[in-house]
Amino acid sequence: MNTRKILLSENEIPEAWYNIVHDMPNKPLPPLHPGTKEPIGPDALAPLFPMGLIQQEVTQEKWVEIPEEVREVYKIWRPTPMFRAIGLEKALDTPAKIYYKYEGVSPSGSHKPNTAVAQAYYNKQEGVKRITTETGAGQWGSALSFACQHFGIECEVYMVKISYKQKPYRKMMMNTWGANVHPSPTDLTEAGRQVLAKNPDSPGSLGIAISEAVERAASDEHTKYALGSVLNHVLMHQTVIGLEAVKQMEKAGDQPDIVVAPFGGGSNFAGISFPFLRLNLEEGQNIRCIASEPSSCPKLTRGVFRYDFGDMVGMTPLLPMYTLGHNFVPAPIHAGGLRYHGAGVVVSQLLRDQLIEARAHDQLECFEAGVLFAKTEGIIPAPETNHAIATAIQEAKRCKEEGKSETILIHLCGHGNFDLAAYENYLSGNLVRHEITEEEIQAALAELDTPTID
Repeated sequence: MNTRKILLSENEIPEAWYNIVHDMPNKPLPPLHPGTKEPIGPDALAPLFPMGLIQQEVTQEKWVEIPEEVREVYKIWRPTPMFRAIGLEKALDTPAKIYYKYEGVSPSGSHKPNTAVAQAYYNKQEGVKRITTETGAGQWGSALSFACQHFGIECEVYMVKISYKQKPYRKMMMNTWGANVHPSPTDLTEAGRQVLAKNPDSPGSLGIAISEAVERAASDEHTKYALGSVLNHVLMHQTVIGLEAVKQMEKAGDQPDIVVAPFGGGSNFAGISFPFLRLNLEEGQNIRCIASEPSSCPKLTRGVFRYDFGDMVGMTPLLPMYTLGHNFVPAPIHAGGLRYHGAGVVVSQLLRDQLIEARAHDQLECFEAGVLFAKTEGIIPAPETNHAIATAIQEAKRCKEEGKSETILIHLCGHGNFDLAAYENYLSGNLVRHEITEEEIQAALAELDTPTID
Protein backbone atom coordinates (compact mmCIF):
# COMPACT_ATOMS: atom_id res chain seq x y z
CA MET A 1 0.00 0.00 0.00
CA ASN A 2 1.60 3.28 -1.11
CA THR A 3 -0.94 5.63 0.45
CA ARG A 4 0.32 8.99 1.65
CA LYS A 5 -2.42 9.50 4.28
CA ILE A 6 -3.76 6.75 6.55
CA LEU A 7 -7.01 7.65 8.31
CA LEU A 8 -9.29 5.99 10.84
CA SER A 9 -13.00 6.49 11.32
CA GLU A 10 -14.54 8.10 14.39
CA ASN A 11 -15.72 4.75 15.74
CA GLU A 12 -12.09 3.56 15.78
CA ILE A 13 -11.13 5.92 18.61
CA PRO A 14 -9.82 3.58 21.35
CA GLU A 15 -12.31 2.62 24.05
CA ALA A 16 -9.64 1.98 26.70
CA TRP A 17 -6.20 3.32 27.59
CA TYR A 18 -3.29 0.86 27.73
CA ASN A 19 -1.40 0.52 31.03
CA ILE A 20 2.07 -0.85 30.27
CA VAL A 21 2.79 -1.45 33.98
CA HIS A 22 0.71 -4.64 33.70
CA ASP A 23 3.19 -6.08 31.18
CA MET A 24 6.48 -4.76 32.56
CA PRO A 25 8.89 -7.50 33.69
CA ASN A 26 10.09 -5.26 36.52
CA LYS A 27 7.44 -3.07 38.13
CA PRO A 28 8.34 0.53 39.05
CA LEU A 29 9.67 1.14 42.55
CA PRO A 30 7.23 2.90 44.93
CA PRO A 31 7.17 6.66 45.54
CA LEU A 32 8.56 7.85 48.88
CA HIS A 33 7.30 10.44 51.34
CA PRO A 34 9.39 13.64 50.94
CA GLY A 35 9.91 13.85 54.70
CA THR A 36 10.10 10.32 56.09
CA LYS A 37 11.51 8.74 52.89
CA GLU A 38 9.12 5.81 53.47
CA PRO A 39 6.88 4.35 50.72
CA ILE A 40 3.57 6.14 50.42
CA GLY A 41 0.10 4.96 49.43
CA PRO A 42 -2.70 6.54 47.41
CA ASP A 43 -4.01 8.62 50.34
CA ALA A 44 -0.83 10.72 50.35
CA LEU A 45 -1.73 12.02 46.88
CA ALA A 46 -5.28 13.05 47.82
CA PRO A 47 -4.47 16.71 48.62
CA LEU A 48 -3.28 17.22 45.03
CA PHE A 49 -5.29 14.87 42.80
CA PRO A 50 -8.87 13.59 42.57
CA MET A 51 -9.30 9.96 43.64
CA GLY A 52 -10.26 8.88 40.13
CA LEU A 53 -6.80 9.83 38.86
CA ILE A 54 -5.04 8.46 41.95
CA GLN A 55 -6.62 5.07 41.31
CA GLN A 56 -5.33 5.19 37.74
CA GLU A 57 -1.89 6.18 39.00
CA VAL A 58 -1.54 3.03 41.10
CA THR A 59 -3.52 0.47 39.11
CA GLN A 60 -1.88 -2.49 37.42
CA GLU A 61 -4.93 -3.29 35.31
CA LYS A 62 -3.94 -3.66 31.66
CA TRP A 63 -6.83 -1.70 30.16
CA VAL A 64 -8.61 1.28 31.71
CA GLU A 65 -11.91 2.25 30.13
CA ILE A 66 -12.13 5.73 28.62
CA PRO A 67 -15.29 7.48 29.89
CA GLU A 68 -17.78 8.15 27.11
CA GLU A 69 -17.83 11.86 27.96
CA VAL A 70 -14.06 11.99 27.37
CA ARG A 71 -14.37 10.09 24.08
CA GLU A 72 -17.01 12.59 22.95
CA VAL A 73 -14.55 15.46 23.44
CA TYR A 74 -11.82 13.41 21.74
CA LYS A 75 -14.05 13.31 18.65
CA ILE A 76 -13.34 17.02 18.08
CA TRP A 77 -9.94 16.01 16.70
CA ARG A 78 -9.46 12.24 17.05
CA PRO A 79 -8.56 9.95 15.40
CA THR A 80 -5.53 11.91 14.23
CA PRO A 81 -4.01 11.26 10.79
CA MET A 82 -0.89 9.33 9.89
CA PHE A 83 1.18 10.23 6.82
CA ARG A 84 3.88 8.57 4.75
CA ALA A 85 6.74 11.12 4.56
CA ILE A 86 7.44 10.55 0.88
CA GLY A 87 9.03 13.99 0.40
CA LEU A 88 11.42 13.49 3.30
CA GLU A 89 12.36 10.02 2.05
CA LYS A 90 13.25 11.44 -1.38
CA ALA A 91 15.28 14.29 0.11
CA LEU A 92 17.31 11.82 2.17
CA ASP A 93 17.59 9.36 -0.73
CA THR A 94 17.00 6.56 1.75
CA PRO A 95 15.58 3.08 1.27
CA ALA A 96 13.83 3.51 4.62
CA LYS A 97 10.10 4.14 4.75
CA ILE A 98 9.17 7.03 7.05
CA TYR A 99 5.72 7.63 8.55
CA TYR A 100 4.54 10.23 11.03
CA LYS A 101 1.56 10.34 13.37
CA TYR A 102 0.38 13.94 13.50
CA GLU A 103 -1.11 15.34 16.73
CA GLY A 104 -0.99 18.98 15.60
CA VAL A 105 -4.66 18.82 14.54
CA SER A 106 -5.88 19.09 18.16
CA PRO A 107 -7.44 22.37 19.40
CA SER A 108 -4.21 23.46 21.10
CA GLY A 109 -1.98 22.07 18.33
CA SER A 110 -0.28 19.23 20.21
CA HIS A 111 -0.84 15.84 21.87
CA LYS A 112 -1.44 17.38 25.30
CA PRO A 113 -5.30 17.52 25.23
CA ASN A 114 -5.41 13.71 25.30
CA THR A 115 -4.67 13.81 29.03
CA ALA A 116 -5.87 17.36 29.75
CA VAL A 117 -9.45 16.44 28.84
CA ALA A 118 -9.29 13.26 30.92
CA GLN A 119 -7.83 15.06 33.95
CA ALA A 120 -10.38 17.88 33.78
CA TYR A 121 -13.18 15.30 33.53
CA TYR A 122 -12.13 13.42 36.67
CA ASN A 123 -11.68 16.68 38.60
CA LYS A 124 -15.15 17.81 37.51
CA GLN A 125 -16.63 14.49 38.68
CA GLU A 126 -15.35 15.22 42.18
CA GLY A 127 -16.49 18.84 42.34
CA VAL A 128 -13.11 20.54 41.98
CA LYS A 129 -13.46 24.28 41.32
CA ARG A 130 -9.92 25.20 40.23
CA ILE A 131 -6.90 23.42 38.76
CA THR A 132 -3.34 24.74 38.95
CA THR A 133 -0.54 23.60 36.71
CA GLU A 134 2.82 24.50 35.21
CA THR A 135 3.79 24.73 31.57
CA GLY A 136 7.10 24.96 29.72
CA ALA A 137 6.53 25.75 26.05
CA GLY A 138 2.86 26.49 26.72
CA GLN A 139 1.44 23.43 24.97
CA TRP A 140 0.35 21.75 28.20
CA GLY A 141 -0.97 24.98 29.68
CA SER A 142 -3.05 25.74 26.59
CA ALA A 143 -4.37 22.15 26.48
CA LEU A 144 -5.46 22.25 30.12
CA SER A 145 -6.98 25.70 29.63
CA PHE A 146 -9.08 24.29 26.77
CA ALA A 147 -10.12 21.28 28.84
CA CYS A 148 -10.99 23.32 31.95
CA GLN A 149 -13.05 25.71 29.85
CA HIS A 150 -14.98 22.76 28.42
CA PHE A 151 -15.83 21.38 31.87
CA GLY A 152 -16.37 24.74 33.61
CA ILE A 153 -13.32 24.68 35.90
CA GLU A 154 -11.02 27.63 36.67
CA CYS A 155 -7.45 27.20 35.43
CA GLU A 156 -4.30 28.83 36.84
CA VAL A 157 -1.04 28.32 34.93
CA TYR A 158 2.55 28.96 36.02
CA MET A 159 4.50 29.33 32.78
CA VAL A 160 8.31 29.10 32.79
CA LYS A 161 9.42 32.72 32.48
CA ILE A 162 11.73 32.29 29.50
CA SER A 163 8.91 30.61 27.55
CA TYR A 164 6.44 33.26 28.74
CA LYS A 165 8.69 35.78 27.00
CA GLN A 166 9.55 33.65 23.95
CA LYS A 167 6.03 32.37 23.23
CA PRO A 168 3.46 35.14 23.81
CA TYR A 169 0.87 33.55 21.54
CA ARG A 170 0.72 30.45 23.71
CA LYS A 171 -0.11 32.72 26.64
CA MET A 172 -2.81 34.39 24.54
CA MET A 173 -4.33 30.99 23.73
CA MET A 174 -4.55 30.22 27.44
CA ASN A 175 -6.10 33.61 28.15
CA THR A 176 -8.61 33.10 25.35
CA TRP A 177 -9.76 29.88 27.03
CA GLY A 178 -10.10 31.76 30.31
CA ALA A 179 -6.93 30.79 32.16
CA ASN A 180 -4.86 33.03 34.43
CA VAL A 181 -1.20 32.78 33.38
CA HIS A 182 1.79 33.82 35.52
CA PRO A 183 5.48 34.01 34.49
CA SER A 184 7.29 31.65 36.87
CA PRO A 185 9.04 32.26 39.23
CA THR A 186 6.51 34.69 40.73
CA ASP A 187 6.10 36.51 44.02
CA LEU A 188 2.69 34.81 44.50
CA THR A 189 4.15 31.75 46.24
CA GLU A 190 6.78 31.05 48.86
CA ALA A 191 8.58 28.80 46.36
CA GLY A 192 8.73 31.58 43.80
CA ARG A 193 9.87 34.15 46.33
CA GLN A 194 12.73 31.87 47.43
CA VAL A 195 13.98 31.58 43.85
CA LEU A 196 13.70 35.30 43.17
CA ALA A 197 15.56 36.11 46.38
CA LYS A 198 18.53 34.06 45.13
CA ASN A 199 18.27 35.10 41.47
CA PRO A 200 15.94 37.99 40.55
CA ASP A 201 16.66 37.32 36.87
CA SER A 202 15.92 33.58 36.99
CA PRO A 203 14.67 32.28 33.59
CA GLY A 204 12.60 29.73 35.48
CA SER A 205 12.33 25.99 35.01
CA LEU A 206 9.60 23.37 35.01
CA GLY A 207 10.77 22.27 38.46
CA ILE A 208 10.23 25.79 39.82
CA ALA A 209 6.85 26.17 38.11
CA ILE A 210 5.71 22.80 39.49
CA SER A 211 6.63 23.94 43.02
CA GLU A 212 4.51 27.06 42.60
CA ALA A 213 1.51 25.22 41.18
CA VAL A 214 1.68 22.48 43.83
CA GLU A 215 1.93 25.05 46.62
CA ARG A 216 -1.16 26.89 45.38
CA ALA A 217 -3.16 23.67 45.11
CA ALA A 218 -2.11 22.37 48.52
CA SER A 219 -3.24 25.60 50.21
CA ASP A 220 -6.86 25.50 48.98
CA GLU A 221 -9.29 22.63 49.56
CA HIS A 222 -11.26 23.50 46.39
CA THR A 223 -8.15 23.42 44.18
CA LYS A 224 -6.32 20.44 42.70
CA TYR A 225 -3.13 20.15 40.70
CA ALA A 226 -2.64 18.67 37.22
CA LEU A 227 0.62 17.49 35.67
CA GLY A 228 1.12 17.27 31.92
CA SER A 229 3.72 14.49 31.91
CA VAL A 230 5.84 12.17 34.11
CA LEU A 231 3.08 10.48 36.16
CA ASN A 232 1.73 7.04 35.25
CA HIS A 233 -1.88 8.12 34.62
CA VAL A 234 -0.72 10.92 32.31
CA LEU A 235 1.39 8.54 30.22
CA MET A 236 -1.50 6.09 30.07
CA HIS A 237 -3.96 8.70 28.77
CA GLN A 238 -1.61 9.43 25.88
CA THR A 239 -1.66 5.82 24.64
CA VAL A 240 -4.67 6.68 22.47
CA ILE A 241 -1.99 7.91 20.04
CA GLY A 242 -0.11 4.63 19.78
CA LEU A 243 -3.26 2.50 19.83
CA GLU A 244 -4.50 4.39 16.78
CA ALA A 245 -1.05 4.20 15.19
CA VAL A 246 -0.97 0.39 15.50
CA LYS A 247 -4.24 0.22 13.53
CA GLN A 248 -3.00 2.72 10.95
CA MET A 249 0.23 0.83 10.35
CA GLU A 250 -1.85 -2.33 9.84
CA LYS A 251 -3.99 -0.47 7.30
CA ALA A 252 -0.82 0.63 5.53
CA GLY A 253 0.28 -3.00 5.37
CA ASP A 254 3.43 -2.13 7.27
CA GLN A 255 5.01 -2.42 10.70
CA PRO A 256 7.58 -0.03 12.19
CA ASP A 257 11.06 -1.27 12.94
CA ILE A 258 11.72 1.98 14.81
CA VAL A 259 9.35 4.27 16.74
CA VAL A 260 10.81 7.63 17.75
CA ALA A 261 9.38 10.50 19.80
CA PRO A 262 10.62 13.61 21.64
CA PHE A 263 11.26 13.27 25.35
CA GLY A 264 10.63 15.78 28.12
CA GLY A 265 8.98 13.97 31.01
CA GLY A 266 7.61 11.01 29.09
CA SER A 267 3.99 11.52 27.99
CA ASN A 268 4.92 12.28 24.39
CA PHE A 269 7.18 9.26 24.06
CA ALA A 270 4.89 6.95 26.03
CA GLY A 271 1.85 7.93 24.01
CA ILE A 272 3.10 6.50 20.77
CA SER A 273 5.63 3.90 21.93
CA PHE A 274 3.88 1.96 24.70
CA PRO A 275 1.30 0.25 22.44
CA PHE A 276 4.16 -0.87 20.19
CA LEU A 277 6.21 -1.98 23.20
CA ARG A 278 3.20 -4.13 24.09
CA LEU A 279 3.83 -6.05 20.86
CA ASN A 280 7.42 -6.62 21.99
CA LEU A 281 6.40 -7.76 25.48
CA GLU A 282 3.39 -9.87 24.39
CA GLU A 283 4.37 -11.18 20.99
CA GLY A 284 8.15 -11.13 21.08
CA GLN A 285 8.47 -8.54 18.35
CA ASN A 286 11.61 -6.37 18.20
CA ILE A 287 10.44 -2.80 17.58
CA ARG A 288 13.09 -0.28 18.65
CA CYS A 289 11.59 2.63 20.59
CA ILE A 290 13.88 5.68 20.84
CA ALA A 291 13.34 8.70 23.10
CA SER A 292 14.93 11.89 21.71
CA GLU A 293 16.00 14.54 24.21
CA PRO A 294 17.97 17.82 24.09
CA SER A 295 21.72 17.64 24.73
CA SER A 296 21.29 20.63 27.06
CA CYS A 297 18.97 18.60 29.32
CA PRO A 298 20.09 14.96 28.86
CA LYS A 299 18.60 13.10 31.83
CA LEU A 300 18.15 9.81 29.95
CA THR A 301 21.53 9.78 28.23
CA ARG A 302 23.69 11.37 30.95
CA GLY A 303 21.63 11.49 34.15
CA VAL A 304 21.57 9.06 37.08
CA PHE A 305 18.85 6.64 38.20
CA ARG A 306 17.84 7.46 41.76
CA TYR A 307 15.03 8.89 43.84
CA ASP A 308 14.43 12.58 43.25
CA PHE A 309 11.77 15.23 43.62
CA GLY A 310 9.59 16.18 40.68
CA ASP A 311 9.79 19.84 41.70
CA MET A 312 12.60 22.17 42.74
CA VAL A 313 11.58 22.92 46.34
CA GLY A 314 10.94 19.29 47.30
CA MET A 315 7.18 19.31 47.92
CA THR A 316 6.34 16.33 45.70
CA PRO A 317 6.86 12.65 46.57
CA LEU A 318 10.27 11.23 45.76
CA LEU A 319 10.15 9.25 42.52
CA PRO A 320 12.61 6.68 41.12
CA MET A 321 13.77 8.33 37.91
CA TYR A 322 16.62 9.22 35.63
CA THR A 323 17.47 12.75 36.74
CA LEU A 324 19.94 15.60 36.54
CA GLY A 325 18.89 16.78 40.00
CA HIS A 326 15.82 18.81 40.95
CA ASN A 327 17.93 21.97 41.35
CA PHE A 328 19.13 21.73 37.76
CA VAL A 329 18.04 24.72 35.64
CA PRO A 330 18.40 23.93 31.92
CA ALA A 331 19.65 26.39 29.35
CA PRO A 332 16.86 28.54 27.83
CA ILE A 333 16.55 26.53 24.61
CA HIS A 334 13.43 26.95 22.47
CA ALA A 335 12.19 23.39 23.06
CA GLY A 336 10.65 24.53 26.35
CA GLY A 337 8.58 21.36 26.73
CA LEU A 338 11.76 19.28 27.04
CA ARG A 339 13.46 21.46 29.68
CA TYR A 340 12.74 19.15 32.63
CA HIS A 341 15.30 17.66 35.00
CA GLY A 342 13.74 14.21 35.41
CA ALA A 343 12.05 11.38 33.53
CA GLY A 344 8.79 9.60 34.29
CA VAL A 345 9.01 6.56 36.56
CA VAL A 346 7.69 4.04 34.04
CA VAL A 347 9.95 5.27 31.23
CA SER A 348 12.93 5.30 33.60
CA GLN A 349 12.35 1.67 34.55
CA LEU A 350 11.97 0.66 30.90
CA LEU A 351 15.27 2.36 30.07
CA ARG A 352 16.98 0.76 33.06
CA ASP A 353 15.79 -2.62 31.77
CA GLN A 354 17.09 -1.77 28.28
CA LEU A 355 13.63 -2.15 26.75
CA ILE A 356 13.88 1.31 25.16
CA GLU A 357 16.69 3.54 23.87
CA ALA A 358 17.57 7.22 24.29
CA ARG A 359 19.43 9.75 22.16
CA ALA A 360 20.33 13.42 22.60
CA HIS A 361 20.54 16.22 19.99
CA ASP A 362 21.61 19.86 20.16
CA GLN A 363 19.15 22.53 19.09
CA LEU A 364 20.96 23.49 15.88
CA GLU A 365 20.79 19.92 14.61
CA CYS A 366 17.12 19.79 15.60
CA PHE A 367 16.16 23.00 13.80
CA GLU A 368 18.06 21.87 10.72
CA ALA A 369 15.94 18.71 10.79
CA GLY A 370 12.74 20.70 11.35
CA VAL A 371 13.38 23.02 8.43
CA LEU A 372 14.07 20.06 6.14
CA PHE A 373 10.81 18.46 7.29
CA ALA A 374 8.90 21.69 6.67
CA LYS A 375 10.33 21.99 3.16
CA THR A 376 9.58 18.38 2.24
CA GLU A 377 6.32 17.68 4.11
CA GLY A 378 4.77 21.14 4.43
CA ILE A 379 4.25 21.11 8.22
CA ILE A 380 6.38 23.38 10.42
CA PRO A 381 7.07 21.17 13.47
CA ALA A 382 7.20 22.32 17.08
CA PRO A 383 10.78 22.66 18.40
CA GLU A 384 10.18 19.64 20.64
CA THR A 385 9.13 17.52 17.65
CA ASN A 386 12.33 18.43 15.83
CA HIS A 387 14.27 16.17 18.20
CA ALA A 388 12.38 13.11 16.98
CA ILE A 389 12.83 14.18 13.37
CA ALA A 390 16.59 14.52 13.95
CA THR A 391 16.74 10.96 15.30
CA ALA A 392 14.64 9.67 12.41
CA ILE A 393 16.98 11.34 9.91
CA GLN A 394 19.97 9.69 11.58
CA GLU A 395 18.29 6.31 11.33
CA ALA A 396 17.25 6.89 7.70
CA LYS A 397 20.84 7.77 6.80
CA ARG A 398 22.04 4.63 8.59
CA CYS A 399 19.59 2.59 6.50
CA LYS A 400 21.08 4.13 3.35
CA GLU A 401 24.63 3.33 4.45
CA GLU A 402 23.68 -0.25 5.34
CA GLY A 403 21.36 -0.75 2.37
CA LYS A 404 18.42 -1.63 4.65
CA SER A 405 14.76 -0.84 3.97
CA GLU A 406 13.51 -0.35 7.52
CA THR A 407 10.29 1.40 8.53
CA ILE A 408 10.50 4.41 10.84
CA LEU A 409 7.53 5.96 12.65
CA ILE A 410 7.87 9.52 14.02
CA HIS A 411 5.57 11.04 16.60
CA LEU A 412 4.94 14.51 15.17
CA CYS A 413 3.48 15.69 18.46
CA GLY A 414 2.62 19.26 17.47
CA HIS A 415 2.98 22.09 14.98
CA GLY A 416 5.31 25.06 15.36
CA ASN A 417 2.93 27.78 14.23
CA PHE A 418 3.38 29.61 17.55
CA ASP A 419 7.13 29.00 17.61
CA LEU A 420 8.12 31.03 14.56
CA ALA A 421 10.32 33.32 16.66
CA ALA A 422 12.49 30.26 17.30
CA TYR A 423 12.70 29.54 13.59
CA GLU A 424 13.52 33.21 12.95
CA ASN A 425 16.43 32.94 15.40
CA TYR A 426 17.64 29.79 13.67
CA LEU A 427 17.33 31.13 10.13
CA SER A 428 19.08 34.37 11.08
CA GLY A 429 21.98 32.49 12.69
CA ASN A 430 21.21 33.61 16.24
CA LEU A 431 20.76 30.17 17.80
CA VAL A 432 23.78 28.72 19.56
CA ARG A 433 24.85 25.09 19.78
CA HIS A 434 24.50 24.19 23.44
CA GLU A 435 25.59 21.01 25.19
CA ILE A 436 25.88 20.82 28.93
CA THR A 437 29.32 19.96 30.29
CA GLU A 438 30.08 17.01 32.55
CA GLU A 439 31.17 19.50 35.22
CA GLU A 440 27.73 21.15 35.16
CA ILE A 441 25.99 17.79 35.45
CA GLN A 442 28.15 16.67 38.36
CA ALA A 443 27.64 20.00 40.13
CA ALA A 444 23.85 19.60 39.91
CA LEU A 445 23.96 15.97 41.04
CA ALA A 446 26.29 16.83 43.94
CA GLU A 447 23.45 18.79 45.55
CA LEU A 448 21.21 15.71 45.72
CA ASP A 449 20.65 14.26 49.18
CA THR A 450 17.84 11.93 48.09
CA PRO A 451 17.92 8.11 48.45
CA THR A 452 20.08 6.19 46.00
CA ILE A 453 18.99 2.97 44.27
CA ASP A 454 21.14 -0.17 44.02
